[in-house]
Amino acid sequence: MDAQCVCPSCGAITAESSGPVHRYLESSPGCWAAFGQVLEKEYSDCTYAKNHKLSVDAYALQHPGNPSSQTISSAAVHLARLCQIIEHGMTTQDATEFMQRFTRHKANFIWLKPPEDFGNITVVDMLVAKNGDEHTEQVAQWANETWLAWSAHHDQINSWTKQYGSRQ
Repeated sequence: MDAQCVCPSCGAITAESSGPVHRYLESSPGCWAAFGQVLEKEYSDCTYAKNHKLSVDAYALQHPGNPSSQTISSAAVHLARLCQIIEHGMTTQDATEFMQRFTRHKANFIWLKPPEDFGNITVVDMLVAKNGDEHTEQVAQWANETWLAWSAHHDQINSWTKQYGSRQ
């Protein structure tokens, strides 16, 4: 049996690997490679692409890294997009446009302490979908569970989205 590794952020179990990792999102090399496989499916097959933005949000939020200006703004904008989609019913397109406006205010965001537990769904679970519809449903569940994991900060995110998300 191949050696296994547990991702220090999300807890995903992957094959031991010495490959690359993201420069500021904290993950194991195997977890980062699994996310690369998810992205490959989403970029190469349009039936897998519907919830691509949610995949990016869920992965980034399960791997928030250590406090820095970059990780602070990363968590804030990914949480803001999930908030707009999950809580306010925005389309992915509208939420992405919202996120672009919201990002202009990144200097105003503060570090939000990540949850102790990100839930039971990880990027590895996205690799088992047999078709685009299954993948779309799995990604939606992953994003929802990730949003719920950050529930201690929902009030802060809602406050920021009201304050910094206007079209002005």
